[in-house]
Formats: sequence, C-alpha cells, structure tokens
Amino acid sequence: MSDILVNSRDQKFLLYEQLDVEKLFGYEKFKDYSKDVVDMMLGEAEKMAEEVLIPTYAEGDREGCRFEGGKVSVPACYQDAYRKFCEGGWLCPTKDPEIGGQGMPAAVFSACVEMMDGANFAFMMYPGLTAGAAGLVEKYGTDEQKEKYLSKMLSGEWTGTMCLTEPGAGSDVGALRTTAKRLPDGTFLISGTKCFISCGDHDLAANIIHPVLARIEGDPPGTGGISIFLVPKYRLNEDGSPGELNDVHTGNIEHKMGIKGSATCTLNFGDDGKCVGELLGKERQGMRIMFQMMNEARLEVGMQGLGHASAAYQRSLRYSKERIQSAPIWEMKNPAAKPVPIIEHPDIRRTLLWMKSYVEGLRALNYFAALALDMTHVAEKQREKDLWNGFLELLTPICKAFTSDKAMEICSYAIDIHGGYGYCSEYPVEQYMRDCKIATIYEGTNAIQALDLVGRKLGANRGANVTALFEKIGETIARAKGLPALQKEGGFLEEALGAVVELTRQFGRWGKSASFMIPVLNARPYLMILGDLVVGWLVLQAGAIAEEKLEGIYREKGAEGSRAKQRALARKDEEVAFYQGKVASAVYFTAAVLPTIQGRCRGIGLGDRTPIEMLEASF
Repeated sequence: MSDILVNSRDQKFLLYEQLDVEKLFGYEKFKDYSKDVVDMMLGEAEKMAEEVLIPTYAEGDREGCRFEGGKVSVPACYQDAYRKFCEGGWLCPTKDPEIGGQGMPAAVFSACVEMMDGANFAFMMYPGLTAGAAGLVEKYGTDEQKEKYLSKMLSGEWTGTMCLTEPGAGSDVGALRTTAKRLPDGTFLISGTKCFISCGDHDLAANIIHPVLARIEGDPPGTGGISIFLVPKYRLNEDGSPGELNDVHTGNIEHKMGIKGSATCTLNFGDDGKCVGELLGKERQGMRIMFQMMNEARLEVGMQGLGHASAAYQRSLRYSKERIQSAPIWEMKNPAAKPVPIIEHPDIRRTLLWMKSYVEGLRALNYFAALALDMTHVAEKQREKDLWNGFLELLTPICKAFTSDKAMEICSYAIDIHGGYGYCSEYPVEQYMRDCKIATIYEGTNAIQALDLVGRKLGANRGANVTALFEKIGETIARAKGLPALQKEGGFLEEALGAVVELTRQFGRWGKSASFMIPVLNARPYLMILGDLVVGWLVLQAGAIAEEKLEGIYREKGAEGSRAKQRALARKDEEVAFYQGKVASAVYFTAAVLPTIQGRCRGIGLGDRTPIEMLEASF
C-alpha cells in the first residue's frame, strides 16, 4: 500500500490488535467475514480512493458545480467516478445482503471510507447521503415505499438527501415553516423552502428522493409537531420510472469555501401547489425518525475530519522527507554545512509527532465508535448491548465535534510544514483545510454537539454511560502502570482522569442549582477536554499493546535493555519501527497534552461567569 492518504499499517493495528474486530466474525451477522476478507476490502478501497477519486479531487474543486436554467451539473469528472463507485458496491456495503449490501461491519467500513473521504469528500457526500436516506426508507417505510424506492437508491440509480434547514430557522429546526396539506388519497401537498441542502440537485442520477421535514396543517408548533415525508424530484410513472417534475425547484446553489464539487442547494417545494409527498413513519415523529440519519451523519462527519487529517499528515510526512532546506541547528555556525530534509529540524519533528499522535487517536476514537455500533447489533445479553449503546451515544458528539476541530488544526499545521507552497494549490493541503472546515458547522454545529454532550449525554442512563467510559480508561491506566516503560504515562492519564471525573461531578452539582448556566457556558471547552482524555486513553492503550509486542521482539532478538540495539533493530525492521512509533505517540501525547487537562478543568471549576454577565456594549 502506498500510504498516500492513510497509514495502512496503523489501520490494521487498530482493527486487529487494538479493537480485535475479528471477534465480530464469530457472530452470525458477520460470519462471512475474516481477516483475509477485510484485507481484501481494504485493498479494494485503496484502489478506489487512489485510482478513481484522487484524480477528481483538484479538478472537481476547480470546476465546481454549475447552476444553469434551473438545473445543477456536477463536475464532469464525477460522472465516471460515480458509476465506478456504485459498480464497485461501495454505496451500501454495511446494508444487509438481502437488500443489496455486503453486511460489512461498520468498523471495517470506517477503515475503507477513511481513505475515500481523504481522497475526495465532496464526491463522497452523494453516496453518503443516499445511503442515509435509504436507511430511513428501510427502517420506517411501508412495504409499498420500499418497493418503489429502496432498491434504486441502494444501487445508486437514484440518490437521496436530508432536508431539514430553512432560511431563518437554521439550527432551530422546530421553527420550520414548511407545511404539509393532507389530500384525500393519503398523500400530502408539501409547501416550503429548504436551504443548505447538500447534494440537493445534480445530474448524477435519474431521480432524487428528498426526506423532508414539514408540519401537517393543524399540528402543534415546535419539534413535537414535525412529520417527515418522502418527496421525489420526479413523480413516478405506473412502471416505477421517473415521470413529470414533482414541483421541486432549485432556487440556487451556494458558492462555498470548500467541498465545491458537492452541490449545496436551496430547494423550493410546491411553488405551483403541486408538490406531493408521502408520509414516512407516523405523524409527528419526524424528528425522531430523522435523528437516525442525523446521528449516522454525525459519525460520518467525524470520518470526514479524520480522512482530511490523515491525508494532511501523510502528505506532510512525505513532504518533510523530500524538502531540503537549511542546515541543521547544531551546524548553524558551520558555513560549509549542507541543507538537510526539513524532517531533521526539531520544530518540524515536534509538529509531525503532534499530528501523528492526534491522527492515530482520532482514528481509534472513530473506529471504536463504529465497533460500538456493530456490537449493539450482535451483543447477546441486554446488559452488554446497553453498554455498547451507551458508548455510542456518549461518543457520537465527540466523534463529530472533537475530530472536526482537531482536523482543522492538523490541516493548518500541514500547510505550515509545506510553507508557502502549502498555501498554494500546487499541493492539496490547502484544499484539505477548505474542505474540512464545514465539518465543524453542519450536522449540528460543534457548539450544539457540546450542548448535547453536557445537557443530554452525561446524564443519560443516570450517568452509567460516562461512568462505564471512565472505568474503561481506568483499565488502560492499570495496564500501562504495569509496564516499566509506561508507568509514568499511566500516571499522567490517571491524573487527567481524576480531574475530568471531578469536573463532571461538579457539572452535575451545578446543573441542579442556580449555577446551571456554568456548564452551558463551558460545554464546548468540556467537550474538548473529554476528547483529549479519550484520545489520550486510546493512544496509551495502543502504546501499551505495542510495548508488550516490543518486549517479546527484544527478547527474541537479544536487544533487551539496550536502547542502541533497539534503535538499530528499528532501522532494519519495519514492524519494530512501527511499534516504536506507537509507543512514541503515547509518550508524547501523555506528556504534551494530558497535563494540560488539569489546568483546564481547574479553570472551568472556578465557575467564572464573566461572558454571561458582561454588558453587550462592553464586547
């Protein structure tokens, strides 16, 4: 593997050695999978990413989407790529084989999609939204709706969207104004405008199926009165083929900072009073139904951030080894000293290790969440199922918000490492940053994710979910402290955990008092603290596994107790070098990041209310 987009060895370490995904293959649901099958899938995903999607990345960004005569056209290079993507079976691999999927575990698909997201996320939005919309039809649709829509969506012949946001409402979905008028035949006339609709109109498919949130006339205000409807762009003929336009018109496309190959549209439903939609599920359950797709999308946005972060790091690592500039600092007084690859300069090395440790930690975070999703499907005992579902619910806002925020930092550092070239389109890192930024905003801004974490997820299941997470972290602390090489690092994680546990308890006390605004005020800083703690846990867990592997290798190779022999061994043995790199990530992250957690927790614990109490005129 070429590792242009991702460190494939780290993916396999995470899947097989850290998360032990092979245990999934013992369950009936995933019995057709094995390590060999997964390795083959990863190879095919890499081919799709590198041979099909990467060539469309810069070209799609330069061309963008076009809006002419009321119709939207995607970059021309997407047409063939979309056909190959669908033919390769990548649109719905996690779906059941009975409906056209491959029954792939979500954890395995995460490893595949990380490469594709890093290759061209703007393109990946079309199949991603389609799979999500199809999932709503699969779970909530009637037999007739499934017959009409499902197979053609899962094959990619038709695509799907997610229509929530409206002008003036934004993140306040309950303020929507789109209406649904009941018709005698049980269908509804839909009337309203939706904005910022990703992949809302395009020429990749013969029809687009829009799940649309609307309020049936007479239903109560707020989110409790919202229903959801299936609104095809084109009405269906008796034979199921697309017919006349269903009074769904594109008002415009947005001109954006990034993801320019993804058509972000304003859609007008029912301008002529002829837009017909079908109720999906039961009336006034629109938000509950849509939340299935929204939660899936939030995990996908986490993968978007991870894909960009990984690609930015891999490109930076390669560039730092090739770019020759300046003599080393220890030769600064030697006029005859020759310039060296920039990876030899201390600040570049520190920056790369910061990027490396975060990328590995973010990868572990997002794959672990995917594994939790898999385990909710196969766990045989309710207690175990509840445990994994608790991890999934608690980590979803962290996957989305923490990953996307850190990905922006990683992409920024990638530009720094490339210097002036990084700011130019000659290298892809500037596009990574532009394409990554939207991940902090859509599918619920990161501030909203933080409020969800603090306001809902911490107290869910009477706090049992977060308690279970803290207990898992405690297991890694004990494991690390049992290894002489990582005793100190285990102590760093233990101190950070103690600070977060105490702050979490303080949030609970504040939430029941007149000081309830302090947790609200500090929700986003808390999410970032918890994200660092979780990444620290997973990076140290990986480091402990690697250290145990190294101890065995050193004994076998006669390198015990000799740092010189161990370093010499790493120079000629890729596996030793890899494991040493995992330990280095753990040592660096626990020393550079985890000690900051105590200070940040202490700062929040002071209960300062200045931002709330300031007069607006004083800002």
